[in-house]
Amino acid sequence: MCLTLEGASSRHAEQVERLCAAGAKWIQLRMKGAEKAAWLSEARLASRVCRAHGAVLIVNDGVEVAQESGADGVHLGSRDMDWASARRRLGPDFLIGGTVNNAPDARRAVSSGCLDYVGVGPLRFTSTKDHLAPVLGLGGIRGLLAILGDIPAWAIGGVEPGDMRSLREAGAAGAAVASSLWRNGTVPGNVGAFLSSWHEAAEAVHP
Repeated sequence: MCLTLEGASSRHAEQVERLCAAGAKWIQLRMKGAEKAAWLSEARLASRVCRAHGAVLIVNDGVEVAQESGADGVHLGSRDMDWASARRRLGPDFLIGGTVNNAPDARRAVSSGCLDYVGVGPLRFTSTKDHLAPVLGLGGIRGLLAILGDIPAWAIGGVEPGDMRSLREAGAAGAAVASSLWRNGTVPGNVGAFLSSWHEAAEAVHP
């Protein structure tokens, strides 16, 4: 999953266009603290871009914005609307993801019975997120995946292409990345590096 980056020189919808053009198929629109009108405007544009590219759009934090913009889903952290309430509001077909930082989070995700996926981390330190939870490392990620069972889990937090094989071996469904996609301004190359590393990991883990 590719996240838009706050503080970038380009608008979020433009970032979505660049990510989709580079081959990304899951996008998360992340606009912390944005005014709703601006947030909704960007989300609507991003939704149209994703539909044109056959990509999935997830809105971070905003249930209303996700619902009103035509997005495919919403991602909710511990400070957002609780997962069960969001499911009741959004219905069975809307994608809902949740953040899992520790064992209680993982058990709550399982008992909720309403999540389509979770983001598990942080794998390592990242400056992208304020109020970063304690770093888990690969061992911590692996332990939470064991609790989560069949819930698809995306590793988050400072993930690099070189981590793909170990994450796939641990049972992760994928990785969620932000700042590393924009490194050196070479979005196609950065997205391609993650995609190729993930596919190579699949061949190595399940030849």
